Amino acid sequence: MLLLAVNSGVFWQYVSAAISTVFVITVVATIAIIIHQKRDPAKTTLWVLVLVALPLIGLLLYVFFGRNHRKEKLFERKGLQDQEQMRHMSAEQLVQLHNNRDKLSPKVAAYSSHIMLLLNNSKALLSEYNEVEVMQDGRATFDAIIASIEAATHSIHMLFYIVSDDTIGNRIKTLLMAKARAGVRVRLIYDDVGSWALPTAFADDLRAVGVEVYPFMPVRMPTLTSKANYRNHRKIVVIDGEVGYLGGMNIADRYIEGHRTLGPWFDTMLCLRGEAVHAMQAIFFTDWYFVSNTQIDNEAAYFPKVHTSNYLPMQIVTSGPDSDWANIMQAYFNAINRASDHIYIASPYFIPNESVLTALKTASLSGIDVRIMLPGRSDSRVVYWSSLSYVQELLDAGIKVYMVQHGFNHSKIMMVDSSCAFVGSANMDIRSFEDNFEVAAIIYDRSLTRQLEASFMQSLQTCKRVQPDEWSERPLRITFVEAMARIVSPLF
Repeated sequence: MLLLAVNSGVFWQYVSAAISTVFVITVVATIAIIIHQKRDPAKTTLWVLVLVALPLIGLLLYVFFGRNHRKEKLFERKGLQDQEQMRHMSAEQLVQLHNNRDKLSPKVAAYSSHIMLLLNNSKALLSEYNEVEVMQDGRATFDAIIASIEAATHSIHMLFYIVSDDTIGNRIKTLLMAKARAGVRVRLIYDDVGSWALPTAFADDLRAVGVEVYPFMPVRMPTLTSKANYRNHRKIVVIDGEVGYLGGMNIADRYIEGHRTLGPWFDTMLCLRGEAVHAMQAIFFTDWYFVSNTQIDNEAAYFPKVHTSNYLPMQIVTSGPDSDWANIMQAYFNAINRASDHIYIASPYFIPNESVLTALKTASLSGIDVRIMLPGRSDSRVVYWSSLSYVQELLDAGIKVYMVQHGFNHSKIMMVDSSCAFVGSANMDIRSFEDNFEVAAIIYDRSLTRQLEASFMQSLQTCKRVQPDEWSERPLRITFVEAMARIVSPLF
């Protein structure tokens, strides 16, 4: 018995040693992988420090939140028919822009290099004939979307980060079911994490009457580790290939009724008609293939003839782990760098990477009027504290920072020199730049940009401008919490 006990003890010592050895090798290999990925040095250093100091916790965090699928090519889509067509068309537009610079319209000529950037990094086609309506009232926006759905005769395509089982969610659900019964092709994608609270019965009811419904990257054990951190944050509606909606609103009552603690919930959407809707349709087709593993037939009914003659050039830009580049981040960076007079930004979650932060500070120090509107209160404490950690250096560079005092502004917009505007789903933060699937409309039109700027300036009247003297005198305990939130934010 004693011999058995001794042998048993020796056996478990070997097992323990083997497990420890495998664990150490795993941690060391993970560190080597992180270094080899050649990410931002600060982010790389942080991951290495966490893995060295807290190896078990660090390894779990990395598996859940740290893997770089842009490098791993998990989201490979290069065989898609619509993607191939966009590649060919973008190559043709690049040649035309390069060879016909003297024949370009003033709107396009002024931003030709910016347009070429987005053709190269994301194949974002330049569409020239469009009608665009800015929508910033939640009730009016959903009324318009519902009216468009009611008028649909062929297809309804919807993609949202959040679909809620509430009043507006069920109103749209009932309408989609009615349209499906009437023979309209209805397709819906919702993000599985963003719509975590959505009951299974919600989608089941839709499927029962013929609505095609898919969650984006369902998160279920044991596949959680490869999917939890890469979410589809886009908001897209395309009706009959003719009308499109794009921006920052999800399907939730708070956009109409407000939030129980934050108050009124503000956001910005665009209603589009024209060539840009075809680009939105192609984006939906790509995401549909990803969730369903089936391609939608590229028939003419999905891309009807454009009837508008209104000249309003724009690009619909996407970004995400399926791209070789951080497309929307590069678009922000380039537009900031080329500004000559002013830059106005509203972002509910502001955690810029070093490139964008430096570009903003450089612009301000160069005499550009930079104004940034941030929330006075937020629905995400860690992100909010991290955002506040950037305010001091923004103020030091002469940037004007404003805090929303009434409600929560969820808009993701940027206007440059009254001639170029960004509206979309992408926050000015690292998650939107690197991890999420995002979409934005970049508009090259003075009239529409000035409309957005006028609304922005009106919103500033209800904000509190941050005064440098007051900000620098805040208690150490507050600034320390903000600094800690900023340190850990790259991990998530």
